[in-house]
Amino acid sequence: MILKPRVSEEPEIQLIPLVDVVLLLLIFFMVSSTFSFEGRIKVQLPEANAVQDASTAKAPIIVTVTTQGAYRVNERALINNSPETLRNALLKVAGNSRDTPVTIRADARATHQSVVTAIDVIGRLGFAQINIATLNERDGG
Repeated sequence: MILKPRVSEEPEIQLIPLVDVVLLLLIFFMVSSTFSFEGRIKVQLPEANAVQDASTAKAPIIVTVTTQGAYRVNERALINNSPETLRNALLKVAGNSRDTPVTIRADARATHQSVVTAIDVIGRLGFAQINIATLNERDGG
């Protein structure tokens, strides 16, 4: 009987599976953690139920957009639906005053493009306060 001497092997640490596990843990923690954004801008939003003093409030110019995309300024129909006609009607009503509030009353079935066109024309004229009229659920809308 021949006895072979036992050769003891040094245990090895396999680095490739260890690196894989560490990278998977890193990805897991990156995806599952939340980040705080230090650069956020703090904005104080106005309250919806704040009522402006009636003595200082100017009567708004009301631009109505119908279902067909036609425009009306202070309930007066315009001769066509072009942005230039709407621009001229607003200039005639407002004169040189651009601090008058403008309220857009668009039909719910009006096209998005006709409402955006009205907002664009009003903004390009320099009106600073543009409101969009809506109905609350309690108002019956």
